[in-house]
Amino acid sequence: MGTKYQGTKRERRALDAYIKLRRAANTLSALESAALRESGLTESRFAVLEALHHLGPLRQTELANKLLCSAGNLTTVVDNLERDGLVERRRDGADRRVVTVHLSSDGRALIEELFPRHAAAIVNWFAVLERDEQLRLSEVLRRLGRQDTNSPAAAGSKEKEHDTR
Repeated sequence: MGTKYQGTKRERRALDAYIKLRRAANTLSALESAALRESGLTESRFAVLEALHHLGPLRQTELANKLLCSAGNLTTVVDNLERDGLVERRRDGADRRVVTVHLSSDGRALIEELFPRHAAAIVNWFAVLERDEQLRLSEVLRRLGRQDTNSPAAAGSKEKEHDTR
């Protein structure tokens, strides 16, 4: 179902696309949560393990930026992963204020076991789209996600009053 808002065509088109994007994202999130539940991981915990696996050790601030989450939330996630022996925090020898998060051997073994299944599940979820649709979606979402969140356009001040299509 699209929007019931009775605004301009431009507003209805944007709201309709937004609603569909959010529903799709929520559906994928629910599928991912269900798939990860078997392993005892949440999406956040899996995201930290995956980032460390693919990017290597990171400072918590770098990790929070990569995962688009708050430093406070990430601290809790890393605390729990550390408690479970899946990550380790290490202080920098030259500057003890710097703490880097590393995968432990158990964490590395777990993500190396889970990631291939995770990738296969994503391939399966996206199989409802043809190859060209996946490529186009990826390109469109990249453009949407690269907006400057501090720009006036992002705040809604960029209007094209003549756009009624």
